[in-house]
Amino acid sequence: MARILVVDDELSIREYLEVLLTRSGHVVELADSVEAARGLLTSRSYDLAISDFRIGKDTGIDVLKAARALSPPPEVIIITAYGTPASAVQAMRQGAYDYISKPFDNDELVLLVERALEKSRLTEENRQLRATLLPRAEYYVGTSPAMRQVWTLVDKVAQARSTVLITGESGTGKEVVARAIHARSPRASSPFVPVNCGALAEGVLESELFGHVRGAFTGAQGERTGILVSAGDGTVLLDEVGELPPATQVKLLRVLQERRVKPVGSSREVPFEARVLAATNRRLDDEVKAGRFREDLLFRLNVINIELPPLRARREDIRMLAGYFLGRVAEELGRPGLHFTEDTLKLLEAYSFTGNVRQLQNIVERAATLSDGEELGPDSLPAGVRGTSDPLASADVKSGEGFSLERHLDELERRFLQESLRLSGGVKMRAAQLLGLTFRSLRYRLAKHGLGDREE
Repeated sequence: MARILVVDDELSIREYLEVLLTRSGHVVELADSVEAARGLLTSRSYDLAISDFRIGKDTGIDVLKAARALSPPPEVIIITAYGTPASAVQAMRQGAYDYISKPFDNDELVLLVERALEKSRLTEENRQLRATLLPRAEYYVGTSPAMRQVWTLVDKVAQARSTVLITGESGTGKEVVARAIHARSPRASSPFVPVNCGALAEGVLESELFGHVRGAFTGAQGERTGILVSAGDGTVLLDEVGELPPATQVKLLRVLQERRVKPVGSSREVPFEARVLAATNRRLDDEVKAGRFREDLLFRLNVINIELPPLRARREDIRMLAGYFLGRVAEELGRPGLHFTEDTLKLLEAYSFTGNVRQLQNIVERAATLSDGEELGPDSLPAGVRGTSDPLASADVKSGEGFSLERHLDELERRFLQESLRLSGGVKMRAAQLLGLTFRSLRYRLAKHGLGDREE
């Protein structure tokens, strides 16, 4: 049984459609104006809206736009006057499921309604399936041998309790892999809790992980259970684990060895059951040699290693990933006809993605959001991807004229920082993700250039 909204300014048509569709087993609600339709669409959920094209001074396109703005949007059928093909074309271009002309045949209308509702059901099932598979789907898309090997390993380690260290460049999907391990494990019904070790100050991080007792530090007005304990028998991801301060590394090593935590300010140890995964974009072997990371902690974390390949090492997956991301954005925008041209896809395949899959996703979202038409040609891509922007074009490198490489690199860094802040709305955590930096590294660079005030 579906819920259908009928919009028409003629009482006789509204009542006629109500009787016809109610007999087909549907719940039917009525609106006599675009304003009334907007109110109903925003206050309750519908599977389908049927609207006359002419509604007083307004049109069914206004109803269509209101419906397409919802998430998820209901399908829309437009009723047009006989001999007005332009109205039908306009409705279809705006995203209507279909149209039917007056006078219409009852059986034809009922059949059209059932087809629209079937599409609505399939779209909703697809949305729910995507939500279920999303932790894995974005980075599983593709057929490259490198990723097939990664997912074979994920399936194997998911059933174990061992600590897994997930490594790879920024944007390769380390957290997504961690979520997939959790989702395919016996712990799937329990919490998955990611902790960004690079975004929290040392004292705050220890309180988050291990908990604290009342009075442990200034502001600790009550007792708090740490994430390792509160996650129960779920999974905790220590993201950016290479950013852990030395003192916290010592405490974490003991916690992992003993499977017990000591809350900050307490003398009592508490056992925990959560599985611990770790992720980093740093080469921890090099960090150990440099004295910045404990070798014994590395051994404890790196029981099993999953290394994610950069996107440039799996170029055969770029086309499928771009299609996947575009399909998701098109659904969110209510523009199912969005598609890349062949020339655009070839440019994407040829580009070296320093930000990996995350950068590809951002480029696709940008192209879809800013496009006016359904076809996304090369002009929809950033200049750098098209190969028309040379960062050294204005550097004027001439021998003997006092060129300063350091000065020009600083200027480039400043420009990238400013652009990331603009795209992220000034939110530093998001800006760091766009640039493939840790939060601490971004803060250092912003301070160096005197940029940014917000601390999100």
